[in-house]
Amino acid sequence: MISPGSSIGVLGGGQLGRMLAQAATRMGYRMHVYEPQENCPAGEVATREFNFDYREVERLKEFARGCAAVTYEFENVPVKPLWEIESVVPLRPHWEVLETCQNRAREKNWLKRKGLPVVPFAEVEAGGDLAKAVREVGMPCVVKTADFGYDGKGQLKVRSKADVVAAVEAYTGQRAVVEKFIDFKCELSVIVARNPAGEVRTFPVAENIHTNHILDFSIVPARVPQSVQRDAEELARRIADAFDLVGLLAVELFLDSDGNLAVNEMAPRTHNSGHWSLDGCVTSQFEQQVRAITGMPLGDTAMTVPATVMVNILGDA
Repeated sequence: MISPGSSIGVLGGGQLGRMLAQAATRMGYRMHVYEPQENCPAGEVATREFNFDYREVERLKEFARGCAAVTYEFENVPVKPLWEIESVVPLRPHWEVLETCQNRAREKNWLKRKGLPVVPFAEVEAGGDLAKAVREVGMPCVVKTADFGYDGKGQLKVRSKADVVAAVEAYTGQRAVVEKFIDFKCELSVIVARNPAGEVRTFPVAENIHTNHILDFSIVPARVPQSVQRDAEELARRIADAFDLVGLLAVELFLDSDGNLAVNEMAPRTHNSGHWSLDGCVTSQFEQQVRAITGMPLGDTAMTVPATVMVNILGDA
């Protein structure tokens, strides 16, 4: 176990990193933040802040040498520089988890190989035949960039031949994934934590309502049968064990009208659908991330109230 008083590091300096640093400080740890932009939210509450590009390997190594473990607060971190520091400091989750989750094609192929439910899809390489992939999947479908998409960015719904022409033009020269459009009943998410000893805990299942592809409300527990909640939590546990995860992982799911679950996306970090845990749970997702990466026993994820509704208010509101 990495004892309180030690320094732990986070790659990324946004709001998730800020709340992680606050949780770590309350638990007696020092937090070092590596973030290319100065005056970042996490840096304001951290012990040390490193403002360098992720590709400056020597700076990254200097950061790593001062930490007992390093984690992430977002997944758009280039993986190649992390190869240089994995011998210096434990990366939790491992960079292979990060690499899988930051590319939709790798993510979906990984899920498929592991026998986990995933929406039917087809891959399109840069310069490949996107129209052919649409024919394979069938319309309606959704075309998404393979790399670094979030909050609906880089997505286009295809319903007609005119949409196919528009998609081919929009995604020229880009790697893409074409997914079958699922007429889902609702969207769910499960945040799962796993420590080095293999202890696994899930947070209660959240029902997420989006507006313009951005999370608007989360309702916990989700308004679905308990059997569906158990299946969602079990899926998250299977994914954590398959990854040999050390850290936190958010698993987003579709529930269709027949009661079937399919994994939509994964994120190897805390998640906006888990902010409710700060006030509505015995252990917040941020404390749990600290516990997981330091090897502490995982905290109780029981709710402190019968139900919680969280409203996601963006910075410009």
